[in-house]
Amino acid sequence: MTLIHEFAPAKINLYLHVTGRRADGYHDLDSLTAPASIGDEVALRAARGFRFEVTGAQADALAHEKSEDNLVVKAARSLAELTGQALDAQLVLVKKLPVASGIGGGSSDAAAALRALAKHWGLAQDDPRLMQAAARHGQDVGVCLRVGNIYVTATGVLPAPKLPRADIVLVNPGKGLATPAVYAEYRNGGDAFSPLARLEQTPETLDELVAALRIRGNDLYAPACRLMPEIAEIVTALESFDECLLARMSGSGATCFGLFPDATAAKSAAAQIRAARPHWWVEAGGMNE
Repeated sequence: MTLIHEFAPAKINLYLHVTGRRADGYHDLDSLTAPASIGDEVALRAARGFRFEVTGAQADALAHEKSEDNLVVKAARSLAELTGQALDAQLVLVKKLPVASGIGGGSSDAAAALRALAKHWGLAQDDPRLMQAAARHGQDVGVCLRVGNIYVTATGVLPAPKLPRADIVLVNPGKGLATPAVYAEYRNGGDAFSPLARLEQTPETLDELVAALRIRGNDLYAPACRLMPEIAEIVTALESFDECLLARMSGSGATCFGLFPDATAAKSAAAQIRAARPHWWVEAGGMNE
């Protein structure tokens, strides 16, 4: 029986600017995202009827959630409805990324499930119904469906130029941080909107990428730190390494990332942070591979 595997990479917000707020209360963003080699996995096997299971190191974080509330299940049902296919599959989510962590875990899982179902049903990966299914469950699912560098904009998502490869360390304090709460704190704190800041030129080297990112930032960092001070501790811990080229929070938090010049430096930093803070989630890997 054929088993289809799809990787669900962590989505890293290299910068994130809040550029405005719409009449419906949602905020307009300008953000550049990149995929990491660290992520979850979705496995699909043909079955009679539909089954869903969660395993992996972070599975306990989803134990309280009903299967029907998981984005993987919601996206799968949407694609089945749009294509007229019977949902004849067992989907297994191997959960390795922390939940509610600002690196697109749930959205990436849903996107991976859509790609796996497309293969299972013989659909093209660029079949517009995949994006239609993704769009029903938030912009981030559509972002993650397009594996690669992506701009998130006020009007949708756009492909970004391919960026230089980097070695990366991801650190999470072992706590989830709800995105709506961060945006509410952003509004309550009176934080100002930022201008659109897409890259004027495509960085050819990692140093050029870091230089471009340094003049940009994450507008949600300050409100997230007010809600969870450990985020600032993580950034400080990453910046304490001489080899760290840039440390920043991803998305609405609480996961932060550090960019490093090579795998040796990244793995060494990850090991030292893990030893000092064993309750933190820490992983080293690649980005833009």
